[in-house]
Amino acid sequence: MTLLIISPDYASHLFPLATLGTAWQRAGERVVVASGPATADIVSAFGFERENLQLGRGSNPGTIRAEAQPKGEDDALRGFFNATRLGMVETLRFQAEARSSDLLWNPVEIARTVQALVERVRPDQVIVDHLAFSARLGLMTAGIHHADVVLGHPSALPVFGEVYGYPPAWSQVFRPGATELSDLRLLCEMVRDSFTAQWNVALAELDPNAAPSVDAFKETGDVLLLNYPEELHSAARTLLLPDHAFLGSSVRSEAPDAEVEAWLSAGEQPVVYVSFGSFLSVRGDVLERVAAALHGLGVRVALATGSTDPGTLGPIPDSWLVRGFLPQVRLLEHAVLAVSHGGNNSVTESMTAGVPLLLLPFSTDQFAGAAALDLAGFGETLDPNTATSTQIRAAAVRLLSMAGDPRARLRMLGASLSGGAGPRRAFEALTAAPIVG
Repeated sequence: MTLLIISPDYASHLFPLATLGTAWQRAGERVVVASGPATADIVSAFGFERENLQLGRGSNPGTIRAEAQPKGEDDALRGFFNATRLGMVETLRFQAEARSSDLLWNPVEIARTVQALVERVRPDQVIVDHLAFSARLGLMTAGIHHADVVLGHPSALPVFGEVYGYPPAWSQVFRPGATELSDLRLLCEMVRDSFTAQWNVALAELDPNAAPSVDAFKETGDVLLLNYPEELHSAARTLLLPDHAFLGSSVRSEAPDAEVEAWLSAGEQPVVYVSFGSFLSVRGDVLERVAAALHGLGVRVALATGSTDPGTLGPIPDSWLVRGFLPQVRLLEHAVLAVSHGGNNSVTESMTAGVPLLLLPFSTDQFAGAAALDLAGFGETLDPNTATSTQIRAAAVRLLSMAGDPRARLRMLGASLSGGAGPRRAFEALTAAPIVG
């Protein structure tokens, strides 16, 4: 049996998708990953076969840098970073306006490339990133049975009454005005209609007999998998989803890191893990405030600086571990608190480890994800552009002292997500489904 995984050339997407493939690997089955060259080493580390497939202009091997992107993509990335400094609505507006070029790149060409890839690999099952719209067009129009995986908060798949790009919820620390929210909603509706029109043009070229879509952002594969804990998702919203399976989390294993292991064994103070992921680590101004807030709290800090120069973060205690990239899963196993932008990998991996989150969300589904953790009592959200070091420190102290019912529920959630639950659930969902036809 062969599993084909189709992923954008981004480490943050490939890590959870490839981890799902380990269930097939453990069963002795063949796993092939189709992605771009920037993530080739990740595929190799998993021990999977690889097919080259470029799904977009950009790439990210683990830490993204604008200067490493192709012409045009570099300016778009700088524009995004600048928008995050202006606030929630401004960032969501920027992302909405860039949506077509980001998510529906060369749709007909990529669709046909994916069809040829399937013909060559001849998989029994196919898993594809939900946001790989061009690839999904190829699978759909060729009648290739497939599962698509929503890697972000489930609001990345809008349900009745929602429009893609407009978060269904956000923390109360964000207080956008009614007019700017109305304007954002209108923009997202316009982008939805334009995106759907482009989807339908490509759809008609690939399959003239296909019925046009009403909302391309709501299209799903034959099997819908949500890489998110069902326990954190609104029960009312769950009822509005199409047929689906919640995976909970897809947490990878990491190779031992001698420096990290030595650091973990060298001290007894509680560990706080800090990372803004592969994109938002560029916000060194916020990382600097976080570092200042954690000074003197009686904790050791493991801080992943990403694209930020550590020299800009102010005085760093000798007891801290500061590197551009750190093994997040391993450090979360030892952490008592994580400070994060609220990306889906950070959320699901922290929940699996039973670690509360201090969240500073910047973009997309991070706002809805942070709101869900606030509601569950497993996190606390601050506005990254306005939170002071004093406010960050106070929130960290509150979360470090979490006890009682929230702590007990968080431990229960972590236990339910551990032990490879996500890959196992994906394997069960796909092997119970028809093979590729």
